[in-house]
Amino acid sequence: MPILKTKYKAPGIFKNAHIASIYAATLRKVAYSFHTADRIELSDGDFLDLERGFYSPKNDKIIILLHGLAGNANRPYMLGMAKQFQDQGWDVASLNFRSCSGEMNRLYRSYHGGATEDLQAVIKFIQQENQYKKIGLIGFSLGGNLLLKYLGEQAHIPSEIKSAVAISTPCDLAASLKELNRTRNFIYSKRFLKNLKKELELRQTHFPQKITKEEITQCNSLLAIDEVYTSKAHGFRDAADYYKKCSCIGFLSNITTPTLLLNAKNDSFLSAHSYPEEIAKKSKFLYLETPKHGGHVGYIQHNKAYYHEERALAFIEELKQA
Repeated sequence: MPILKTKYKAPGIFKNAHIASIYAATLRKVAYSFHTADRIELSDGDFLDLERGFYSPKNDKIIILLHGLAGNANRPYMLGMAKQFQDQGWDVASLNFRSCSGEMNRLYRSYHGGATEDLQAVIKFIQQENQYKKIGLIGFSLGGNLLLKYLGEQAHIPSEIKSAVAISTPCDLAASLKELNRTRNFIYSKRFLKNLKKELELRQTHFPQKITKEEITQCNSLLAIDEVYTSKAHGFRDAADYYKKCSCIGFLSNITTPTLLLNAKNDSFLSAHSYPEEIAKKSKFLYLETPKHGGHVGYIQHNKAYYHEERALAFIEELKQA
């Protein structure tokens, strides 16, 4: 598909990527709350917690939302997207990845950028309700990578899935990690590291035979976390093996579901591989939109809805009958 022209124009100080990213992540307030929560029991003995919002009891369309690294279903960007869709007639299912709902999961493993089996479990759970004829998928950041990998690795996508949107997505995990480690991203990388180490310390108390306090203390970077925990806990040889096998860049050309990839050019988390123009040009299904501004999930507008929320709704509504 041709590269899409964007209509997004960042207002005033929000042309600055850091101001937009930080404001959207920490200061934004969204007047929305979910109605109920479902717990999905997984075949490996673990569980996933799903937050649900309903437009009507007999609705036939639902959007599934996937959050980013160290996020959860109730982060502002998740609530904003949930509100946007529910207000326009959609039911919403907002996924908490393993250990992200406020209760630690049962297994030593948790979640990572390529754990598409968990997305499959959510889709199957929704299908079994025998209610929804249309399912849309939206992923943010790490959740966007997981979403795109899922769409590109599956031989058969459920017919109910009509379209998808990935926002602020690191398509090459290793390359984006290098960007995140640059000086300009110090505040973000330190925050991620602090949150992940805190979670890992809690996990160590439940699985002391798997990882030691000393190993956690010595983790001074996100790469170290992935070497010591993420890769080993999820069956990868090392961090490099994890990044190679789970980066969605290797799966994009296989996507056969209409999909929008929305990545701002000034997103300081992303590498050049996160703007796959050549792949999009050759694909019948991958649409690429790269606004000049927007930072990392920071597409702020003067009105209450953010641009990426309006854009996701428009894209999915346009294609929902496909």
